[in-house]
Amino acid sequence: MRFSVFLAGRTTAPEQDQQFILDNIEHAGLAAELGFDAVFLPDHHFTGYMPVASDPMMFAAYLTAKFPELHFGFSVTSVPLHSPVRFVERINILDQLTKGKLLVGVGSGTTPEEMIGFGVNYKDASPVSESNLAIAEQLWAKTMADAPVEFDNGTYRGKVLQRIAPAPYSKGHARLMPVAMKEASARRAAEHGWPAFIPAFTPPKIGGTEPLKHVTKYFTAYRDMLLAAGHSDETVADALSWTTHSYQCVHVAESDDQAREELEAILKGYQAAVDREKLYGDKAEQDAANTKTDETPMALTEDWIATWCLYGSPKTVREHLEPYAELGIGNILCGTTTGPVTQQRLEWGNRTLRLLASDVMPHFRNNG
Repeated sequence: MRFSVFLAGRTTAPEQDQQFILDNIEHAGLAAELGFDAVFLPDHHFTGYMPVASDPMMFAAYLTAKFPELHFGFSVTSVPLHSPVRFVERINILDQLTKGKLLVGVGSGTTPEEMIGFGVNYKDASPVSESNLAIAEQLWAKTMADAPVEFDNGTYRGKVLQRIAPAPYSKGHARLMPVAMKEASARRAAEHGWPAFIPAFTPPKIGGTEPLKHVTKYFTAYRDMLLAAGHSDETVADALSWTTHSYQCVHVAESDDQAREELEAILKGYQAAVDREKLYGDKAEQDAANTKTDETPMALTEDWIATWCLYGSPKTVREHLEPYAELGIGNILCGTTTGPVTQQRLEWGNRTLRLLASDVMPHFRNNG
């Protein structure tokens, strides 16, 4: 089982942005030093005040130069917000810089406020995402001698006469990672031999106290499609080794009681940040084209904690992860700086990395 770090922290004021960026570099460096497999970055805009998420590809390029031993991933790229041409160009550059150690999560996005900031209606997000990915595949396949790639999906239009430069480092292109919630997304990952993100809930309810039931359902469907797709053993093994289950907040302490007490403090700060943003979310959802149909529970509810959190002593965390390892989940994505990143939050996040590396990760790596 692999372990990766998710840099999903926030700031609460512009004067904190510089220190936040420096803290994320430090945290990623500690993850590299301790033997984590990858650093993943979110792709978010305006909402959440995540200073490195507004251009995660640029930040990943910087981190790649500092920590070349790491894989880098995106959880997940909101595809409708990216011109398909720029999407392909930037992924190819990162694929070259990482020498193929790139994992590009892809999805249609979750937030109307982000959509309207880029001129996309929330209701159109899914079809624009599908169209953009189809255009991207055409661009990745295009050679100099091929006919121009022309496209117009209502949001993006263009005509590419030559080829995309640079070429990808990986065969075809860097690995994409769809969210295996819809059958079409799971099938896309399986048929291409790509890994997938495995969700722990089934909409419209975004949470619940039985995450393993949902993970089992989605993972099994994806794995069965992958095995039926006729790939080589090497391709199947690689895809499964990066098939990812995510925790928005991972918090490890010496005891379960300490971990729970500190977790609640973290989630209070996180929920306060979410509550501050609600005013702007409501403004974005003032017409039918930009109204969400689902709602995430508050962070301090057991539904949210059970779905999105992994916490406790190292022993408790190991016991929690055992059934996921037995199921075949290849990568655990750990949000270790969730919420506003104060100095205390950074210290707790760094401690979590150290305890995972010393008392959790060896158990799963030695057994697998």
